[in-house]
Amino acid sequence: MNPLNNRPAVNRLIVTFLLFCCALRPAGQAFAQDTLALDFTAPVRELDVRPYLQLFRGSPGINAPASIPPAAFVQDTAVFHLHKKALHTVNDRWLRFSIKNTGAKTATLYFFTGWHDALTWYPPAPQTPVATGLMTDRGNVSRWDRFAFPVQLAPGQAGTFYLHVVNRFYRENNFMPVLFDAVNYAEFRQDQADHYKSEALIIQLLLGMLLVLLAITIINYTQLPDRSSLYFAGYLLGLIIFFALRLETKPFQLSFFHFCPMFKYYWDVPAMLFCFYLMYMLFGNMFLSLRERYPLLEKAYRYGAIATGVLIVLCITLIAMGNYQAPAIIYKAVYYITFIPLAISFIALARRTRHHPLVRFFLFGSLSLFLLSFYAFLVNTEPVGFTPLPELVAPYNLLILGVLLHVLFFAAGLSYRNKLVHQEKTKTQEMLIKQLNKNKDLQRKLNVQLEELVKEQTTEILRKKMELEEQRKLQLDIEYGKKLAEIELKAIRAQINPHFIFNCLNSIQLFVMQRDFEHAQKYLSDFSYLIRKTLDFSRRNFISLADEITYLNTYLGLEKMRFEQKMSYEIVIDPTIAAAELEVPAMLLQPYVENAVKHGMNNDERVTGLLVITFRLAASDMLECVIEDNGIGIERSRALRSLPPHHQSSGMEISLNRAELLNKMYNTDIQIEIIDKSRKQANDSGTIIRIFIPQL
Repeated sequence: MNPLNNRPAVNRLIVTFLLFCCALRPAGQAFAQDTLALDFTAPVRELDVRPYLQLFRGSPGINAPASIPPAAFVQDTAVFHLHKKALHTVNDRWLRFSIKNTGAKTATLYFFTGWHDALTWYPPAPQTPVATGLMTDRGNVSRWDRFAFPVQLAPGQAGTFYLHVVNRFYRENNFMPVLFDAVNYAEFRQDQADHYKSEALIIQLLLGMLLVLLAITIINYTQLPDRSSLYFAGYLLGLIIFFALRLETKPFQLSFFHFCPMFKYYWDVPAMLFCFYLMYMLFGNMFLSLRERYPLLEKAYRYGAIATGVLIVLCITLIAMGNYQAPAIIYKAVYYITFIPLAISFIALARRTRHHPLVRFFLFGSLSLFLLSFYAFLVNTEPVGFTPLPELVAPYNLLILGVLLHVLFFAAGLSYRNKLVHQEKTKTQEMLIKQLNKNKDLQRKLNVQLEELVKEQTTEILRKKMELEEQRKLQLDIEYGKKLAEIELKAIRAQINPHFIFNCLNSIQLFVMQRDFEHAQKYLSDFSYLIRKTLDFSRRNFISLADEITYLNTYLGLEKMRFEQKMSYEIVIDPTIAAAELEVPAMLLQPYVENAVKHGMNNDERVTGLLVITFRLAASDMLECVIEDNGIGIERSRALRSLPPHHQSSGMEISLNRAELLNKMYNTDIQIEIIDKSRKQANDSGTIIRIFIPQL
């Protein structure tokens, strides 16, 4: 059958097609309204594109436009604003922007929304995404050009662009999407640079003044160390870093910390707590000497500083965890809570200005910052209401003026305080000089009296001496030799004691420097025993052989501890000897033993030095002591030290002199023989010392 003959069916098909076309027409019109048709070759200056933007409030799990359903984008112009805005949570938004180039050639426009923490621009393929932002971009002045994103399309081409905007800080800058052509964007860039140049210049001037004050404070501290100067220097340094970081938020201006974009967030609220509370209270405490003058206020400032330090650590921790709003809430709470207590402390200090001139400087400096900042918060032109956060306050100049007056008054107060301290020192020095002059006069009078008394005593002594000389002339001639020998013996003994103590102290010093405190304690205990015995023996001419052996054993034990594994010793006693009954001269053997330890342990050919001390009877009334070591020997020791052939150590020379004097005093025959073992046998080394001591 011919289809044309079935007219009702054809009519139904035509009507259905027309209805379908009518249904499609509204959707086409909606798409056309969302797409901005624009001649890219025509001038475009700050074109408001809010009517053509669709918004999607993002979430942390969405990182690409493809993850967002197209129907999720809606128009919402309420999120845009021309001024700064306080944030209480993270603002995560996706913007979709469709545009068509109706011009005759390919051109580039620039899409700009403001200065935000993190921005990611997604152009159509094959162009690659671009990421920038105040928290991520490490560039210098050039980084500010990356906040305007290029929109490039061919003639008749349409494209959809996406922009991911994330603001995590407690302050969101103006958020207004606009388009520029290249020429008008250059003018906009210049306008922005000129607008922020004045603010940057004021901050730079403030930084210069703060640096000068910091240098002066450091110089004053080196000349007159004082903790208040140290705290003020820390306060100035914190302010310098804080305001230097404010330059990081001034578009198209030179800055110092652009290589670390997160630093300005870490040193924002913590910096204000550090400078305006922690260092302020520490400085005031020391500057006014509150502990002596105002104990109650000193406690308040001290505990307030401790609490502020805890809050600083807490704020830094929160920022490190990505929470930027909580530190701002903490700072506002601190500001409101401390407002009345600080005002009360100012009133209390104002009543004491007559008694304490430094209070005026502290009070004027505090009130300058307190009142000017409070006035700046009241007249704030940003639509955020009253807030103590400088990042949300405009104009900024009042705060800078308050800070400048604040530090100038404090610096003047420190200078005045240093002047008072200098005057006090000068006064003290003058009083000291007067007292010294009085002491000199008194000393002069005492010297005259003493000279007269000495003359009288000298005359009396000479008279008595002459009488004694006449009476005892014969006795002195007989006993002269013996007395002289005793005097010489005492002089030599007095030399032995310091010599021995000096050597022992050197040993102790070396042992302690090795930081072996357990052995050092034992060493010191044994050394104290030696000192007591040395002092005891120095008052006696003879001691028992048993005491001498115990003394030498203790000494060698100490030396072995010092040389560790490089020394061993042995004391051999003839079993037929009654050590408690025989006597030897006090402190005669020790210098030879000490010399054997000193030079006998210095043989590179032997790993361990060996010292053997032998006591035996050479005859019924003659005790023989042999001291033998395997060291380098006397001849080689002298050669190494470039000493004359007949040189002897001071200790051995003293002992030899003592032996001679003892021989004179007691008519005895103590003999000392020193033998170099290398003379007997060329391949042998060491020293043998033989001492013969007659028994009286």
